[in-house]
Amino acid sequence: QVQLVESGGGLVQPGGSLRLSCVASGSVSSISAMGWYRQMPGLELELVATINNGGTTRYIPSVEGRFTITRDNDKNTVDLQMNSLRPEDTAVYYCNAYIGTRFYEKDYWGQGTQVTVSS
Repeated sequence: QVQLVESGGGLVQPGGSLRLSCVASGSVSSISAMGWYRQMPGLELELVATINNGGTTRYIPSVEGRFTITRDNDKNTVDLQMNSLRPEDTAVYYCNAYIGTRFYEKDYWGQGTQVTVSS
């Protein structure tokens, strides 16, 4: 069984920083794309950033230059460094990864971690 476990959310003041981490555990054979999504109150799930297994990254315009996504293929982890945080970054953040096991490949999701940006 595969699990994605996130950590690192919390409360931060505007302009501050947080680092989110996510680790894939269990019967992982391969991981292709990994990413972070967020859901703001009353809104749909939104892609924030992705990284493929070659290290190519993509960001939505509102976080470009402030957020950095990285991954460690040996440790099956993906991190999101968030700097210059704004109140509009407040959301539940979810880790996502497309993971292959011995029998199939599919999308997996973490449980979500709350990020609140407020003074």
